[in-house]
Amino acid sequence: MQQFYLYMISLGWLVFAHPFHISLTEIKWNAETEHLEISQKIFWDDLEIGLGDFHDESIDFLNPSNKDKLNKQIESYLKEKNMIWIADKTVPLNFIGYEVEEDAAWFYLESEKVNEPTAVKIKNSLLLDDFPDQKNVVQVYFESKSPKSIILGKGKEIGILKKN
Repeated sequence: MQQFYLYMISLGWLVFAHPFHISLTEIKWNAETEHLEISQKIFWDDLEIGLGDFHDESIDFLNPSNKDKLNKQIESYLKEKNMIWIADKTVPLNFIGYEVEEDAAWFYLESEKVNEPTAVKIKNSLLLDDFPDQKNVVQVYFESKSPKSIILGKGKEIGILKKN
């Protein structure tokens, strides 16, 4: 019985430590460079699992044995799990890099030169193969400072956000 209580206490701690699976993606069009700038905030411990499953190997995100290899693994994962279309044309994305902040990391991508979008079609399937409750919030900033938003998840990996 004592083991049961210890198990429940430790399980309860895990729930409070990381009770949900969510990512945030922000997409902004830069008028000066005519590129889409994409920032994604992902819990790094969840990403370790996603990257490990995607590449079929154990991943240590915070202390990689080979940082160049990790960067290539992140790039291939993000490019596979994220797609953007403007006017029914796929927008190629380039991986810029990332930075870690506490329990999450920000990942940065940038498009090639594109015309200012009036609508953006987005595929975001980050971590959906690993966590059934994963939700991916996508925000597109058109001209205003307040974004248009959509929540993508299992069964709804693709959405469209329009300027008006």
